Amino acid sequence: MTQSIEAEFTAFVVARGPALVRVAYALTGDQQTAEDLVQAALAKAFARWSRIENDPEPYVRRIIYNDRVSFWRRRGRGRELLMAELPEAGAHRGHDHDSTLRLALRQALLSLPPRQRAVLVLRYLEDRSVEETAAVLGCRPGTVASQSARALAKLRDLVPELNDATAVEVLR
Repeated sequence: MTQSIEAEFTAFVVARGPALVRVAYALTGDQQTAEDLVQAALAKAFARWSRIENDPEPYVRRIIYNDRVSFWRRRGRGRELLMAELPEAGAHRGHDHDSTLRLALRQALLSLPPRQRAVLVLRYLEDRSVEETAAVLGCRPGTVASQSARALAKLRDLVPELNDATAVEVLR
């Protein structure tokens, strides 16, 4: 590899690395696993860097999504996540309520099946269209729409307070 390719790759990692880790964290729910996922994706991208045209971020994100989905498939969905009961909300709906709602939403996201979680991350956290999400996940747009509807319904069941607030606003 030439020094210019290495410099270009390093600049990309410095500029976009934190955003990639945030997306990976939303997919995994664990900071260390997210960092490992991004590191593996960047290693794969670096090996092909000279062939990646124009905007490399979608290419790297697709590696992240594909690697995570492959991990889920290999591992299966046999585990259940246990959640503690939420404390009763205080009389005021201030910062404490927002923090409680944010934590409850994150726990609920982790309890979703991997495909539904990936759909929500792509659609609402990254603000992608149904067609873009389907392309990234390698499925049909109808699958994205149905998975999204099921996931949002499950989130509303798990965190009833979401009827008062939008899940996307709480996560941001």
